[in-house]
Amino acid sequence: MKPSGKRSFCRPAILAMALLAGPASAFNLDSDIPIKVSADSARLDESAGTAVYTGAVELIQGETRLDADRVVLYRNQQGVSRIEAAGNPAHYRQPGQEGEGTTDARALNITWSGDENLVIFERQAVIEQDGNVFRGDVIHYDTVRRVVTAEGGTPSDGGSGRVEMVIQPRNSAQSSDGKGSDGSSQGQ
Repeated sequence: MKPSGKRSFCRPAILAMALLAGPASAFNLDSDIPIKVSADSARLDESAGTAVYTGAVELIQGETRLDADRVVLYRNQQGVSRIEAAGNPAHYRQPGQEGEGTTDARALNITWSGDENLVIFERQAVIEQDGNVFRGDVIHYDTVRRVVTAEGGTPSDGGSGRVEMVIQPRNSAQSSDGKGSDGSSQGQ
């Protein structure tokens, strides 16, 4: 298939975009599990509803983990509504769900918005799961609609500037529900 510009719209099941298998994944606002943060320093601004953490920041909720050089948490009446992380790179890990392997993602900037049900990986973004790899300059993931949008960047540092994917053969990652590693059914 020939690319149609810098933007690529993919079947959300690719990698299961595994990223966040649904709206209840990632950092879950409805969970009773607290989000634990540790860092070298913190600045809390109650009136602005922000907390800024710097220096080897670790954000953990259950088995979901985010490591970054700097993290900003935004709060509203319901709790944490947005997380902005920056690192060299920032690193996001989420355990697999329903037979999927662990999702391992990294980018120079990672933004999670609970209000918008959106995760954005920006600059040198790479998402890996079960041998599948997804690369782009910017990767958006809508956690409700399970839609992935990726954009390439300018060619630099040996990168092509294009969106790149490695999808494992269907038979090598066949799951018990009859779907292959690309999320498609055998009969399709």
